[in-house]
Amino acid sequence: MAIFFAILQILGSLGIFLYGMKVMSEGIQRVAGDGMRKVMATMTTNRFTAAFTGLIMTMLVQSSSATTVMVVSFVNAGLLTLFESIGVIMGANLGTTVTAWIIAAVGKFSLSKIAIPIIGIGLPFFFAGKNRVKSAGEVLIGFGLLFFGLSLLKHAVPDMKSMIASTDPLIKHQAEAVLSWVRSLSGHGLGSRFIFLALGIVLTLIVQSSSAAMAITVTLALNGWIGFEDSAAIVLGENIGTTVTAWLASIGANTNARRAARAHFLFNVIGVLWIMLVFGWFIQGIDWVSAQLPDSMRTAKHTSDIGFSLAIFHSVFNFTNIILLIGFVPLIEKIVIRWIPQSETEDKRHRLKFITQSMVDLGELNIPEAEKAMEEMGGITRKMFDGYIKVFQRPDEDLTQTVQALKELEDDADILTHDITEYLVRCSAAELSPKNAQTVARMLRVVSELEEICDAIYRLVKLTQRKYEKKRTFSAEATAGIENHSKVISELIDLYRVKLCAPISEDDLARASALEATTNKHRKQFNKAAMKQMQKDVPVQTGMLSIEMNNHLEQIADHGLRVVELGYYETHEDEAPEKHGGSS
Repeated sequence: MAIFFAILQILGSLGIFLYGMKVMSEGIQRVAGDGMRKVMATMTTNRFTAAFTGLIMTMLVQSSSATTVMVVSFVNAGLLTLFESIGVIMGANLGTTVTAWIIAAVGKFSLSKIAIPIIGIGLPFFFAGKNRVKSAGEVLIGFGLLFFGLSLLKHAVPDMKSMIASTDPLIKHQAEAVLSWVRSLSGHGLGSRFIFLALGIVLTLIVQSSSAAMAITVTLALNGWIGFEDSAAIVLGENIGTTVTAWLASIGANTNARRAARAHFLFNVIGVLWIMLVFGWFIQGIDWVSAQLPDSMRTAKHTSDIGFSLAIFHSVFNFTNIILLIGFVPLIEKIVIRWIPQSETEDKRHRLKFITQSMVDLGELNIPEAEKAMEEMGGITRKMFDGYIKVFQRPDEDLTQTVQALKELEDDADILTHDITEYLVRCSAAELSPKNAQTVARMLRVVSELEEICDAIYRLVKLTQRKYEKKRTFSAEATAGIENHSKVISELIDLYRVKLCAPISEDDLARASALEATTNKHRKQFNKAAMKQMQKDVPVQTGMLSIEMNNHLEQIADHGLRVVELGYYETHEDEAPEKHGGSS
């Protein structure tokens, strides 16, 4: 019963640590999410800046799994190339070593004493603050919980030296039995290293977090359960185990996303393989570096603290691995391309897929993927309208294939609408910053407007097809009217496409309103002319067809204006018509 209770205490302590990491990470995303997205978009142009980006991102979110899952999702959305993603993943491996330093510091110094005060400082900000101030309070609370959890974990794991020196025969016997088992696994050279390596992989798979696995490993080492070499081998196993998260996240994603996950696995495995060959010498080097630590980081006997030794080992190993392999990024890229060949049956257009991992919610950082998909949908409206104009202006050509292609584009728009809507709903399930919550709400409405535009364009294509099948001949005036109407619509489509994910100025809104007003004027003018022609010599069916086309064109303009308005009123909320009792 005592053992069962001790296990629950360890799990509870680990739970507080992980929850603190989650709260802190998500708070940082809300405080600095925009900046983090800009860094990811602009600082991945070469392998070195990409590695630095991965380092910074992981240091902020305190989870290499979260960073690599985000990388996989960005590759899936086409926001990062495979080449860029490999550099980011390399940097993420180094960024995650910060966790080991934090755990080592808690193991040596009484940082746990300031955990509760940190939570106390953050609490007023969390309850009284708004927006970023509230999120900053959340960061402090998460930081405090992280340290508090580590402190509890340190005390939940019994000290092996105390157990051995205990006067209780049962406790002493249990400690000796554990040490005997550990010794039976050690001392077998390369075989022992692989045994502890495998234990590290299994441990990471069980807790689904390399940070949590690292916390357990360092705590066990600090309390004398395992030695430095054995715990170092476990850390290497954790490096491989953490790649499983990205591998699982890539299931169902496109080819490049799966390749990015394999690149993460390959990079870490290569690192483990080379260090296994020089493990003894590498450990000696770490021992020497550890011996240079200041007295404040050593025990009373001036023996280097094992917690800091593990942190040094983890950092030096990952940094060395980056130095050795960053020059081979093109080769790693070629290997994973051959490993995961392009599927002939894969959809040419990627499906937007919400990729996340269980520990840290990435809702704040996932929005660019939805923006990319929304821009893709804007491109579909442009292609479809160009296709409609082509079909309308070439009555003498057989454009059956063009009509079929337009139907496929309309089907793509329906699928994309479903994907984006589901994706944004899942993003909003996380607690977003007010600004991003407003952005998500706007995007949901914009996507709906874009789908309506696609539907209206396809109805125009079907009306044009009917015109040819029924041999309806428009007058030169009616044809010119529809072509002039279409030119204005094209201008409006170009305007909203450029501004889908960019700030919309008052001039942009005024221009869109003017274009929509022009289309409204055209509709009335051309429909009136069609009514007059039907009273003379034009068949009613032909005239009604012309009127129907003009009406659909004007509908497209209405939806296009609404897209622009939604973008403008997102940043000029006080000017929104609904704020003044009206509607746009």
